Amino acid sequence: MKIYVVLGISLVVACTEVIFSFIQKSTNFFWGGTEKSHITSIVEESMQMIDNALYNTMKRNLKKRELNSPAQLFSFSKLPERTSRDVSRAAEIMEISIRSVKEKVFLQHKKSWYPTDVLSVDLLNTIAKVSGCLPNMLPPKCPNTCLAKKYRLITGACNNKEHPRWGAANTALARWLSPVYEDGISQPRGWNPNFLYNEFPLPLVREVTRKIIHASNEAVTEDDQYSDLLMVWGQYIDHDIAFTPQSSSRATFWGGTDCQRTCESQNPCYPIQLTVNETSSMGMECLPFYRSSPACGSGVQGSLFGNLSKSNPRQQMNSLTSFLDASTVYSSTPVIEKKLRNLTSKEGLLQVNTLYEDGGREYLPFVTQVPSPCAQAPNTEEKERIECFLAGDSRASEVISLAAMHTLWLREHNRLAKNLKMLNAHWSSETIYQEARKIVGALHQVITLRDYIPKILGPVAFKQYIGTYKGYDPTVNPTISNIFSTAAFRFGHATIHPVVRRLDAGFQDHPDLPKLYLHEVFFSPWRLIKEGGLDPVIRGLLANPAKLQTQEQMMNEELTEKLFVLSNNGTLDLASLNLQRGRDHGLPGYNDWREFCGLQRLENQSELHTAITNRSIVEKIMELYKHPNNIDVWLGGLVEDFLPNARTGPLFACIIGRQMKALREGDWFWWENKHVFTEAQRHELEKHSLSRLICDNTGLTAVPVDVFQLGKFPPDFKSCEDTPGINLEAWKETFHQVGTCSLPHEVDDGDFASCTESGKHVVVYSCHHGYQLQGQEQLTCTERGWDSPPPVCKDINECEDQMNPACHASAKCKNIKGSYQCVCTDPYELGEDERTCIDSGRLPKGSLVSIILGAIMIIGLMMLTWMVICRWTYSDIETIQTNVEKNGKTAAKMECKKCHEMKISQPKAIAQPVDKDPACDPQILLSM
Repeated sequence: MKIYVVLGISLVVACTEVIFSFIQKSTNFFWGGTEKSHITSIVEESMQMIDNALYNTMKRNLKKRELNSPAQLFSFSKLPERTSRDVSRAAEIMEISIRSVKEKVFLQHKKSWYPTDVLSVDLLNTIAKVSGCLPNMLPPKCPNTCLAKKYRLITGACNNKEHPRWGAANTALARWLSPVYEDGISQPRGWNPNFLYNEFPLPLVREVTRKIIHASNEAVTEDDQYSDLLMVWGQYIDHDIAFTPQSSSRATFWGGTDCQRTCESQNPCYPIQLTVNETSSMGMECLPFYRSSPACGSGVQGSLFGNLSKSNPRQQMNSLTSFLDASTVYSSTPVIEKKLRNLTSKEGLLQVNTLYEDGGREYLPFVTQVPSPCAQAPNTEEKERIECFLAGDSRASEVISLAAMHTLWLREHNRLAKNLKMLNAHWSSETIYQEARKIVGALHQVITLRDYIPKILGPVAFKQYIGTYKGYDPTVNPTISNIFSTAAFRFGHATIHPVVRRLDAGFQDHPDLPKLYLHEVFFSPWRLIKEGGLDPVIRGLLANPAKLQTQEQMMNEELTEKLFVLSNNGTLDLASLNLQRGRDHGLPGYNDWREFCGLQRLENQSELHTAITNRSIVEKIMELYKHPNNIDVWLGGLVEDFLPNARTGPLFACIIGRQMKALREGDWFWWENKHVFTEAQRHELEKHSLSRLICDNTGLTAVPVDVFQLGKFPPDFKSCEDTPGINLEAWKETFHQVGTCSLPHEVDDGDFASCTESGKHVVVYSCHHGYQLQGQEQLTCTERGWDSPPPVCKDINECEDQMNPACHASAKCKNIKGSYQCVCTDPYELGEDERTCIDSGRLPKGSLVSIILGAIMIIGLMMLTWMVICRWTYSDIETIQTNVEKNGKTAAKMECKKCHEMKISQPKAIAQPVDKDPACDPQILLSM
């Protein structure tokens, strides 16, 4: 018996060794050699591929920067700032690396595996680290000071202490439903032409636009209730909470083909195919379209490697903070915030334009990029250029109405800051800036939830989905959802009027400023500065009706045929862009979202009529999509009948309502949360309005009580003197010196702000971006004075960072105070990423100098040679002449001698005249 037991144990041990041996061999079979080195090699290859595509893109853009095509202007408006670009690049590298792993496994085993099935957490960590994604997947480090409880971080991080990345900039959009990709991971709906949905292929988005959405500029039904400002506020506030950057590359990752020159779907190119009729008439087969950047660390459950598993496919990124926090004014990154601030001011001001004023009022500053892509007035000289505006959001110059709204809030911040300084002379510049920023952010929240959203949803849906505020809920995720950003909140595109009207002081058409079609104001800030300033534009927004979206007049040709057209040929189509973007993001179809909102699924044409009463539209939809489940959610939500007293149907009302409630309940700094403002301050904020904002920051002397309501001038307008606003006395603070604690010491390149902790007076120091704090960050006032000396701010030498180099290897990093510069050697120029040197394609300046000097030397040598030759030739001639003269003189002497002898020998009587030889001339003889 013992023998059998021993034999059994031996057999088990042997089998175990075989199994572990097989596993080890299997692992080696997957990768060959060491796993980590092979994975690193794959990631580095992917990195090289991405960087090559980015380099080619920047090189093309460098050559085309003077050509403002619609596609280039659209790309400029979607160009993220440095931090977002870095995250985008890392995410692209990580995704391609994962795909390479998947393809390798498939080639070896002829079976599709998910990376998490064959990669250990350690190897996944290696991919994330080498690609650069890991820092963007780990929780951020949250400051532990009383100031962090008083003011929100510029990045939106750490709003929720348990989930510090909720709502933060450069994180994934939220998924409310699982995405639909054709390969289950990342391929958009419509990527493969032969892929069928309910036995039918999806229609071309351009065909949907042409047959259902497109309307002429003349086919406009005006809204009899709401002004054009309602549409502008929707666009402006959308830019405060969502911005999904496109892939930084405009060329295919495999092969490097320019996306504007291919009609094949190859990442990141996903071109919009044109219809057969358009192809023949336009001479092109597609319109360029670039996929949105993937996000690092996507995942419904927030797991570190969620985006590598079956349940968490490709996700897109929001480069802005999700919160209603006026990031349009202040930005979502410290780098841009620093550019926007006037750090030399003691009043906490924002930078303003130093070249132009609007009747003594400020304009936005210009971007540093010169030349920028913005249009110029006809016959503008180079020194008179009007560049794009610099604001918290890069899209501020898209249209002049949007630029006007940005300008109003710039002026409001500076107005508030100056008044706060007058009330609280002891406040530091940082305190004034943060308090003014806090007020401006609160006003964005008040105007949006009190004045704007109820008009969009209608009273019934507002009460159902939003209701009254009951306080902060830490379990609510405020992150902007993909469906809200990519579909629902784009309902406003159908309310854009094709014409911009500017009015005079009597609210009549301005005699010197004719009406403009929309394409004439795209990226044209010069029209604000050189054509009357803000006031005519604001009057036009107040007194002109918004376009009413109807089912047969959804989007006019200014948006479907002339989007971002300046003076160049070409076109973009906003409706097709919206449809294609929804497919790119993997948004499920119309019926899936109706079910999500508790609405009935509409399974046939008859049932569609219950939500869309326009039979002609339903027939066109069914003709194209064949089945209701195939309908793109943006189109389906857009064509639904409006709810009572609303401007959306039930589906979009549900999605917008849920999102707005999440933004309110999930924001620890929401203005109604009792720790954010005092009761007196909340009362003052409630009194403020967009009407008062216009009164305080323009030359208008009368405004409607509700600027979103359409009114006639003058009966429906109210004097600015009678329009209530904020009384800042509620923010007045009396400085009481505690013990021996005087005002805190100022620090160079930094500032401080005061707060209270455990009943004690505290100051928290911070350094401007580009500087590092050395010393104690938080000082507490004690009976003996401050408990520590003030810290200092030391310049960060970004050029010494080897782990995350400030500049690309092609550039030389030069550290400057508070920042750095990436310097290129001639003929290379800095690319749009501001860190990579791009071959400009021209000769170096040094080469031109060399060529000029060489030409001068050659010409000089030629002249010298000619002089030498001439000299030699002249010398030979002189020698010949001398010899001739000498020979001539000798002969002459002989002739003269002969003559003389002859005269002596002959008698005078018979002497004959003799021809006189010139050599015998007396003068010549005398000279001999």
